[in-house]
Amino acid sequence: MVSFFRRKKPGDAPSGQDGNTRRYSVEELAAAFPEPRPAAPKQVDAAAAIERARHGAPDQAPATPPRTPDTQTFAPADGGQPEFVVPAPSPLRAEPTPLPVSPVAAEPAPAPVAPAPAPAEPAAPPVMALAPEVLPQPVAPAPAPAPEPIASGSLGTAERPAAPAGKAGWRERLRGSVFARSFGGLFSRNPRLDEDLLDEIETALITADVGVGATTALVEALRKRMKAREFADANALLAALRAELIAILRPVAVPLVIDPQDRPFVVLTVGVNGVGKTTTIGKLAKRFKDDGYSLMLAAGDTFRAAAVAQLQAWGERNGVTVVAQGQNADAASVAFDALQAGKARGTQVLIADTAGRLHTQTGLMNELGKIRRVLGKLDPAAPHEVLMVIDGTTGQNALSQLRQFHAAVGVTGLVVTKLDGTAKGGVVFALAREFGIPIRYAGIGERPEDLRVFDAEAFVDALLPEALGSA
Repeated sequence: MVSFFRRKKPGDAPSGQDGNTRRYSVEELAAAFPEPRPAAPKQVDAAAAIERARHGAPDQAPATPPRTPDTQTFAPADGGQPEFVVPAPSPLRAEPTPLPVSPVAAEPAPAPVAPAPAPAEPAAPPVMALAPEVLPQPVAPAPAPAPEPIASGSLGTAERPAAPAGKAGWRERLRGSVFARSFGGLFSRNPRLDEDLLDEIETALITADVGVGATTALVEALRKRMKAREFADANALLAALRAELIAILRPVAVPLVIDPQDRPFVVLTVGVNGVGKTTTIGKLAKRFKDDGYSLMLAAGDTFRAAAVAQLQAWGERNGVTVVAQGQNADAASVAFDALQAGKARGTQVLIADTAGRLHTQTGLMNELGKIRRVLGKLDPAAPHEVLMVIDGTTGQNALSQLRQFHAAVGVTGLVVTKLDGTAKGGVVFALAREFGIPIRYAGIGERPEDLRVFDAEAFVDALLPEALGSA
């Protein structure tokens, strides 16, 4: 606890004490008390404080304010005002010892660099009188070249060239079908002539959509001949299979013949959505035009967007007149007007387009019957040919389609399209065996030349390998 001292004067000595009291200097006091210790906090008795408050005892004097370590106050013993304040000694700090510095060699002074000469000021260009600017006269743009006609079935698409003529073209376009790939793999080796080979042939025929009835009849005929030992090896069996397939298709491979007595010869095209009816009409128009027939087209597909414009584009490309009434017009009235115009002009062939429709919609199928009846009012024999277009990739569903369309309008001819690519191709045998309706044309490509007259032998030879070991 900090002690308080008083510097006494000679005349202030109290009685009973001698006047030989020692006086301390400030330096001595600072050396005697280098670090004052703070007073411990006084414990306050709460019970005693309450008791004093009840009896009116004065409160304890306020505690001495805390002293900072920077100052020390000396007061007289009687509690009077302090006479002087002694600052606390600051702690001694050790002077840092300087480290020895090793001499460093002085770097050589850089050689003086001569200042670059100041660039000469460019001479002012001579002032010349400028002639008045002559603005160029606007030049009329050259007329854009007319677009070249596209001689293809699909507008604006890059197409491969037409297939070669004859059987080579059929084989080139049909070798990617499921039918050709299945039999190519089956006879790529020299298989044994046994029941397992017949089972594999049966599986391949059913996979290619030939149908269960036609497949069963084919395999049973081959089995009887094999048991009769008519086949010496698998090559003889392959030749027998080829003959059986051609026998199924030969009765229906009948081309379309235009009767010159009928003017015009009316061809009504029907089919479900997306089978290629309008494109087939354009290809037929090209074929008939090349054969020298006078031709007229009727844009009866008034439901599908741009169908009329598509047929008109085909007509312009082939130089054929197109009779149209616009979107959502009555298809029967379009066909009626076209037949009237054809009779008045003496046109030889009239091809009427119709909108695609599902064979399961009875109301839409009845509209086809209406078109046929309207045409019959002008010509009892019209239409002379009801041509149904079938997609070769449809499969066995084509049988149901043909059955319903044949009941509605009496189909007299078939066009099987999209046989190139991944089409199975076997549905042709099922159609021929069940209905016997002539197959007029087959589409094996996109160009007009790829619409071929159906050839049974060329079709079968394209599906089967030429010999054992060849795909």
